[in-house]
Amino acid sequence: MKTTDINATPVSSAFSGNEDTISIAPSAPEPASIGVVDAEKLCAPASPCPSGSSSQKSISITALPPIDEENPYPHHTLFPPLPEYKATSVLASIQWRALRVASFCLSLTFLTGIVLAASVSSTLIAANGLYIRIRGGDPEKVRPFWQEECKRREARESATRAWDDEKRKQAAKSSALGSEVDAEERNVGLAKAAYEPLEGGQDPLVCNISYYARRVGLDAETYRVQTEDGAVITLWHLYNPKEYAPIPFSDRDCIGPPSTLRTPKADPQSRPADGDRKYPILMLPGLFQSAGAFCTNDDDSLAFFLAKSGYDIWLGSNRYGFHPEHISLSSSDPLFWSWTIKDMATLDLPALITRVLYETNFTKLALIGHSQGTAETFLALSKHIQPSLGPHISIFCALSPAAYSGPLVNKPYLKFMRLIPATCFRLIFGIHAFIPLMLTMHTFLPAPLYATMGYMVFSYLFKWSDARWDRGLRPRFFQFSPIYASAECMRWWLGKGGFADHGCILSTREQMARENAEDARYEAQVVEKKIEAGASGAGLPVSTDVDVDLASAAWYDDRAPPMALWVAGSDQLVDGGRLLRRLKGRREPYVRVVHSKVIEEYEHLDVIWAIDSIEKVGMEVRRVIWECVQEDVRGLCRTPEA
Repeated sequence: MKTTDINATPVSSAFSGNEDTISIAPSAPEPASIGVVDAEKLCAPASPCPSGSSSQKSISITALPPIDEENPYPHHTLFPPLPEYKATSVLASIQWRALRVASFCLSLTFLTGIVLAASVSSTLIAANGLYIRIRGGDPEKVRPFWQEECKRREARESATRAWDDEKRKQAAKSSALGSEVDAEERNVGLAKAAYEPLEGGQDPLVCNISYYARRVGLDAETYRVQTEDGAVITLWHLYNPKEYAPIPFSDRDCIGPPSTLRTPKADPQSRPADGDRKYPILMLPGLFQSAGAFCTNDDDSLAFFLAKSGYDIWLGSNRYGFHPEHISLSSSDPLFWSWTIKDMATLDLPALITRVLYETNFTKLALIGHSQGTAETFLALSKHIQPSLGPHISIFCALSPAAYSGPLVNKPYLKFMRLIPATCFRLIFGIHAFIPLMLTMHTFLPAPLYATMGYMVFSYLFKWSDARWDRGLRPRFFQFSPIYASAECMRWWLGKGGFADHGCILSTREQMARENAEDARYEAQVVEKKIEAGASGAGLPVSTDVDVDLASAAWYDDRAPPMALWVAGSDQLVDGGRLLRRLKGRREPYVRVVHSKVIEEYEHLDVIWAIDSIEKVGMEVRRVIWECVQEDVRGLCRTPEA
């Protein structure tokens, strides 16, 4: 991987691996004029070496199979092989088109059934609310933040009126004087304010991160990032227009895959002096979500909050997002859509990290993920996938971490997906995008109606509610969801042989059963030893050694970065509590959890959308990230504001 240190000293650009890693790019000779990090340092084997006597090796766990760098995960059941497609021909094109027609009809039937079921559920909820009103009650008052919602709604309406009045005054003044209004008078707000809104008035409900950034005095520029397999991913960069001038689009375009970024980028003229630089943070959204999900709550949006706190915010997108693009493949080609979360972990995440470090001239960044964003990161950091990413991440903050499945996967409509064989899954959902009709509806339906339908369907499917959100902003939330996803990726999440089937991203069903049995025996042994120690009056011996068997079966080695987790206690989609117990327990001896919090009342999306999410999540994220920044780097960066 190409990264650059604080003094712009170039380092290696390729995330190459040893026996524990999968190389995502063919190694190429380094130019003699460019200094690189020693490969042994970048891909050093895990240390310290586990130790322990034979008597201590009472645990025996079957770890993942050895990694063959030429053929990663050749037969592993966690990642079923993807279908192979022949070279494009007339016959193949006809077959693909026929399959697309069939899958369109079948997936439309499936979607229609879900929409009807969601409609019935929503109707029952509405009827219950109407019954409460008829009896003289107010169903809205049971919402935990009802008074705060009313205050915010009134504040937004007042700000809208003030913005419109100011614009009318400026227009009248400009017309009367026959000249343009001074730039400092064009926008509502004080001229000396640190962040002056550049947009305002009635929210038009647009799928545009830059627009919502301008409403809070920020702005955004987009980068096009190329992965090693040719996919193009959109990367957003937030900035304060008073401090930063966007660079030309040609410099934000694709500049090749990570393996080509072998020379340091020349510092932009607007680069701040040492002591006023901003530490970079890369944020990854969840399944079916755009990075705009971090930008929908005005100043209480996590991305905007961290940007105004003094961090340099970069928003990564899921592969293809709203605008699928590839360097060489057409979206009609099944190869265009032949990818799963493993590709996102081994190709997309390294490409995003490489580009951010290349653009910022830092050697490390902080990584924040939500839901699927955490899953691809947990996969990538595994010693079996891409552990060489770890040293380039100062801390990984996982929001609603998705590593173990929750009870929701046993719902009939989700269970159906993993009961059908792969052939039937592809017949129903196709070999291209997963139910692309959802994106077509996004284009043609009025934004408020689309948002209402989106909430109705997703709340029915995933069993979460808007109880803790600002309901006045809910239509905005669903302008950034859903996005394109491949049918193969959804098959991995929900189909046979994937996440929902095994219940984990890095352990099979059989491995977890063995672990549960071994943990039960271990706990029984601990209790027995405590009883014996109590009878004899002696304390239990404390050992700092790492058990050999546990270390060999661990997901991570000593290259894993520090981790912080915010778990939604009422999340039915994933089991964050189980992951937290694993990472803080004996099964992951090399993982350092620097912060953890279980918010019992939170559901899956509350960590980014709840009214009090900044208080319960955002402020802690801001603090923990800064605490994990190296001391010498802190001296060069702006201290985050409280």
